[in-house]
Amino acid sequence: MGVRLKRVDARSASYLLAAIGFVVAWAVLCWPWLSGSVTIPFDAKAHFQAQVQFLANALHTGQSPFWNHNIFGGSPQIADPQSLIFSPAILLALFNSAPSFRAVDAYVLAHLLVGGLCFLMFFRDRGWHPAGGLMAALVFAFGASAAWRVQHVGQIASLAFFAIAFWLTARMLQRNSILAGVLAGLAGGLMVLEPDQVALLGGYVLVAVVVAHWIEGGWPAVRASLLPIGAACFVGIAVIAMPLIWTFLFAEATTRPEIGLVEAGRGSLHPVSLLTAFIGDLFGAKDPVIDFWGPYNTPQRAMELALSENMAQVYVGALPLLLMLAPGLTRGWLWDKAVRPLTLCFVFMVLYALGRYTPLFHLVYDYLPGVKQFRRPADATFLVGALAALLSGYVLHRVLTAPEGTSFKRDLAIGAGLVLASVLTGFVVAYDDGHLRDALKPVAFAVGWFVIAAGGVLLMRRWRGAAGSAAALVLVTAVVAADLGVNNGPNDSTALPPQMYDVLQTDTKNDTIALLKQLTSATPGSTRRDRVELLGMGFEWPNAGMIHGFDHTLGYNPLRLEEFSEAVGTGDGVAAPQDRKFTPLFPSYRSRLADLLGLRYIASPVPIEQVDQNLRDGDLKLIARTKQGYVYENPRALLRVQFVGGWQLADFESMRLSGHWPETDPRQAVLLDVEPPVATPEGPVAVEASVRLTDYRNSRVEIEVTTPAAGFVVLNDIWHPWWRVEVDGVEAEMLKANVIFRAVQVPAGTHKVRFSFHPLDGAIAELRARIDPQEPEDALPQPPRSDREAPQIVAAPSDGPRLAGPSESVRNSLGLGAGAGQPARSGTASAQLPGDASAH
Repeated sequence: MGVRLKRVDARSASYLLAAIGFVVAWAVLCWPWLSGSVTIPFDAKAHFQAQVQFLANALHTGQSPFWNHNIFGGSPQIADPQSLIFSPAILLALFNSAPSFRAVDAYVLAHLLVGGLCFLMFFRDRGWHPAGGLMAALVFAFGASAAWRVQHVGQIASLAFFAIAFWLTARMLQRNSILAGVLAGLAGGLMVLEPDQVALLGGYVLVAVVVAHWIEGGWPAVRASLLPIGAACFVGIAVIAMPLIWTFLFAEATTRPEIGLVEAGRGSLHPVSLLTAFIGDLFGAKDPVIDFWGPYNTPQRAMELALSENMAQVYVGALPLLLMLAPGLTRGWLWDKAVRPLTLCFVFMVLYALGRYTPLFHLVYDYLPGVKQFRRPADATFLVGALAALLSGYVLHRVLTAPEGTSFKRDLAIGAGLVLASVLTGFVVAYDDGHLRDALKPVAFAVGWFVIAAGGVLLMRRWRGAAGSAAALVLVTAVVAADLGVNNGPNDSTALPPQMYDVLQTDTKNDTIALLKQLTSATPGSTRRDRVELLGMGFEWPNAGMIHGFDHTLGYNPLRLEEFSEAVGTGDGVAAPQDRKFTPLFPSYRSRLADLLGLRYIASPVPIEQVDQNLRDGDLKLIARTKQGYVYENPRALLRVQFVGGWQLADFESMRLSGHWPETDPRQAVLLDVEPPVATPEGPVAVEASVRLTDYRNSRVEIEVTTPAAGFVVLNDIWHPWWRVEVDGVEAEMLKANVIFRAVQVPAGTHKVRFSFHPLDGAIAELRARIDPQEPEDALPQPPRSDREAPQIVAAPSDGPRLAGPSESVRNSLGLGAGAGQPARSGTASAQLPGDASAH
């Protein structure tokens, strides 16, 4: 018993030392970001920094973060899988009203710390050598895409939760623990809560682990694990059910509910990129002196592949790769029962990442659920790195626990031959592409690291006992951390000066942002809430409105509501002026839709005429010239809230395709795709009404209107089925107006109108409608009710504006004939807005 306790104490001390070594290595390797000298760039700033700040703005002003007015005319933030609402980032936003770049970077990097520690715990539970666990933790945190794609914050979070769920799932199966099952379900749920391809593939790895456990243990293993697995499934489903429903419904309404096979194939990892596992910077992705010359930057492959240079880096370190080759392959240790499922998953992930270059991806695209929702099979490189970490750590465990006298010289010689073959292949590729000189330095460095790795293996074999274990930990920490720090450390893809993203600082001194904030500041009660467009100001600009509180017609997000995108012409982002795409409904900044949006200010780095060639002199007014470009005003921009007396039926789908607007003044008639709930003659009506926008918040808009005649309150925010509207506290029908906006019918008098966002009720109602669609009733409109269940529509006074009779199409649909039953009325003449370019 005493000997056993000493062994337990020694193992615990060794794992404590391994954990300390990993934390120290993490702090050293992450210090450039933690110190604030550099920041994680690109998506981490342009997209996720804005998401975190939007959360903070909402929480610290007492608002809901579930709807976002600041981009794309409005977006259901609660359903956006990249909104970070259902992630630990909400805690950062809760305790910090203005999270700094350093704070958000530390939050991202902390995921890698936690994930690495969970891998270390997995090794401890298995009783494997702590040096193997330490190497697995280091490779997980700083190998392959974990290092090179750290700017993809959502995928880094999914990778970290995968590590947590993997450890807890293994513990659940090993101990048949219900508690571990509950925690595994929670971690797995958090992994897929904001779904991406890393979460999808990670989920399949967890399933594979469970299935392998059942196959190995037979029926007794199945029976013993049913209760813990049931607990895990129950907790996981409880965590993800509603968020995934929201995401599913949102994705169905976006521009990309599903990715085609050809488009997905463009995100494949080119087979040549596997050479970066041996030669870290073969293609110059890290060297600022060399222009990247990999397969994603060659003209002949420009139409085939769509990956940035950092997405092709799969370097996990010389020592881990050498161990996987020899003795991992040479002695068959990668096929040990303990890791055989992981080896199979590793091979699957490599083939999956290669995408179009193997027949596997075509099969999984057709038959594996979830694959069609994602566009980049190369995302599997996150799992390639994680599984390589586990496998290399296990092989190191086998090396260090092999019987004394075991020689690995033959294995290392075979490994040296494989490395040499890879080096020669790299030279051939470089020679064919005319970059032989550029390949000399990275090849020389790679050979040096493999020599150090081989020497490290031989040294660790010489050290035995407790001192040897400690020495192995020190050597692994030094060699692997130094190797990954040099080859995967800060570079132009992962670390840039914070000053480059100053426009995303809450206290920015950027004069364009300062001017737009001043121009768009709203007077309390005013119905004017102007929108702006940041036209190609730079990659980091499109989501600036989420940070500074103004409403941008565009934004940066791969998921955008399709109706708005088709009407306005949005893309994933608008980094350069040429990224602006006009549409039939929005053919120019002088157009009906631009005015309805309230798009008053446009900032552009170039004269606007270079982008919008339909503009004529005087259409837009140049009001400022800033350091960043030009700021123009659209003097015809309409108010955010209007009262419109009349209405007109319109075919919105035909309007989207043709770009033709009916010749009517939007201030006198609102376009509807259905008849209003209370029968009212169709036609334009001029009404002088008093309208006040009393409260405008993320998920609530309150309006007071006083009108002498019945009509419509039009809110020029994008229509979405999860919004509801009340008139004087009574729920009313929210109408889709002017193709993409909202309206509600109100009677004469003074009324309070309240639009509010209800994602839970709205999603349930949408699901119910899909499951059991109701046929529309073919009947005449019901007369207005006199009780309090619905507001009574009252006609305008006789001396005020008169309502025009229904159109011929409406009379025919009601079976009234030409003018049957309609007294003669004098309607207000319809008018087209002057100079409407969409009607030219």
